Amino acid sequence: MVREETRMFTRTRMKGTTALLAVTMPVAPMAAAMAALVAAPVAAHAQTGQQVTVDGARKVLNDLRHDKAFGNAAQMLRKAKAVFIVPQLVKGGFFIGGEGGNGVLMVRNSGGWSDPGFYAIGAASFGLQAGLQQSEVIMLIMTQKGLDGILRDQFKIGAQAGISVVTLGSGVEGAMGGASVPDIVVWSSSTGLYGGLTVDGSIIKSQPNKDAEFYGRPVTPREVLFGSVTSPNAALLRKDMASFG
Repeated sequence: MVREETRMFTRTRMKGTTALLAVTMPVAPMAAAMAALVAAPVAAHAQTGQQVTVDGARKVLNDLRHDKAFGNAAQMLRKAKAVFIVPQLVKGGFFIGGEGGNGVLMVRNSGGWSDPGFYAIGAASFGLQAGLQQSEVIMLIMTQKGLDGILRDQFKIGAQAGISVVTLGSGVEGAMGGASVPDIVVWSSSTGLYGGLTVDGSIIKSQPNKDAEFYGRPVTPREVLFGSVTSPNAALLRKDMASFG
């Protein structure tokens, strides 16, 4: 049987002369070694990218906690069925000429808040005020209808979908005490400026590839959100959510 080999050449200096040495290595082991060297940094980078989003969500929660404009944040969160947190909603972040960003969705279950599922949101425009390049966003999903909508693939928010959306500061506190509770309540902070943000017409889409990278195996969004999988890398985020009630 003919054994496939490859030769790698290296130069070595010996007594003032340069010699060309040949190192023989079987092709298959060398290919496997090269693949491992390439795959390891890619996997580590993917994990780091998701961790950045999780850590960014913790920062957004902290900003919300200290935001006087939010008022009864704890009361709203205690009633919320789910929370979608976008650490950075940026211009050009979803598609060219549009706005969007990556975020995490967490669902309230009987045992507390779920681990984060990774989702993206994008739109032609969220109405970011002139000159602003990014915004922190939290969507409080207050009703089962709102949650069911987001769990659909490529869900488009808006009146056409039968989902009512209220932006904080537009009378939401009064609406929360009324007979008809809004499906989604939106809070945003754009470099200290509030208001002007609308999510109507935006698209929310799950990112199963990022879920798989974060949890180390292929998982469905429902497996993440309803308690089948967990990660110690999300423990601090779950703790922060639990502190709101």
